[in-house]
Order: sequence, then C-alpha cells, then structure tokens
Amino acid sequence: MKTKILLVEDDQDFGMILKQYLELEDFEVAWFKNPEDVVNILTADFYFHIGILDIMMPNMDGFSLAKIILKEKQEFPILFLTAKNQKIDRLTGLKIGADDYIAKPCDPEELVLRIKNILKRTTSSPLEAQVKIGEYVLDSKKLTLTHPKGNIRLTIREKDLLLYLLKHNQQTIKRDDILDNLWEINDYFTGRSLDVFISRLRKYLNYDPQIKIQSLRGIGFEIDFPEK
Repeated sequence: MKTKILLVEDDQDFGMILKQYLELEDFEVAWFKNPEDVVNILTADFYFHIGILDIMMPNMDGFSLAKIILKEKQEFPILFLTAKNQKIDRLTGLKIGADDYIAKPCDPEELVLRIKNILKRTTSSPLEAQVKIGEYVLDSKKLTLTHPKGNIRLTIREKDLLLYLLKHNQQTIKRDDILDNLWEINDYFTGRSLDVFISRLRKYLNYDPQIKIQSLRGIGFEIDFPEK
C-alpha cells in the first residue's frame, strides 16, 4: 500500500512541483490549496499517513490548521514548509507537535528523506506500547503519560524523546547523539527545541522525585529513572 500524503500548499506552481515529484517517488498525494477544505474532511475522509503543511497561507495559516488536525488526530505526523526560515517559526511548529520542518524552496530529495525518517519514527517504537516509569505509565500509542494525580497528553516528539531516554536509563547521553540518532537533524534550531522538550518532560515527571533528568553543560544529559 502506498504512503498517502496530505499536501496543503496554496502556491499553484510550487504545489504542483511537489505533488509531481512525490508521486514519482511512489507516494500517493492529495493536494489541497485551501486549508478549510482539509478541516471539512477531518471526521470522514481523513486517511493520510503524514501531512505536509505550508505555514503562510491566506485565511488560515499552517499552525492553525495543524492545531485543528492534531486535536482530532493526535498521532498524525506533520512536516511544516516555511518560507521565512526563522527561529520562531521552527520553534512554534515543534511546540505545536509537528515532527519536522523544511525551508522553502526545498530540495525535493531532502524532503523525501525527511518524510521517510518521520514515518520510520512514527510507525515503530523502541519499547512496548505501555511502559512503567516510576509512578507513571507511558502509553506510546495513545500519547499519554498517566500518574495518579493526573494525565498528560504528549506530542509525538515528546513521546519519542521520553522513550529514547528510557532506552538509555542510567547513562550519560550526548546532545549530539539525541539530535543525530533520534531526530536525524542537528542544527541550532533543533538544539534549542531539544532544551524545550527536556524542560517539558521534567515538568511532566515532577510528581515522582526518583526520576531525574540532569543537564551536563557542554555534554548532554544524565538520566536516572526507577527500574521498571
């Protein structure tokens, strides 16, 4: 079965080029120029494996559309297309729950590689669906982190990072290793977003004082979770 891509791009020429190239790479592409048309099919005909959303669009930007999609389809992978190539755009997209971003005009081969990397991460999990973490239970399928004091909804990136940390329990993990091995992108922007995600995980896990994620300046992180 072909991978089905939701492409939302209002630029006629650029959208056509992307659609044609992705189809040559054996993807099935549904191209929408109007984000509102995507909203209309969310509850019925939404059958895609991944979404590629332009950020700058009239009436509704890509960030707003992503929030609507992820409210209905929490595990849906999203890659943003950004013409600005600015730090704030990239961090905003990652905070919303997107899996990646690429600056326009993008190299089609790089775009395909990023799509395949996202799908590889989101269709396989290094640990079982439910994992006990001290007083918490992580459900990697439902993207939830449950504690007796409350439930937390995770983004896909938060879930992937938490699973990676669990896999390297009681080890020192280099920042570069996380960026290279987990997200396969190692630049200033993903480095800053990694710090954001680490801070979030600390906040989520602070009900259990046995769980420790310590930052080592210039190196990375030291991880200590209670044994499962």
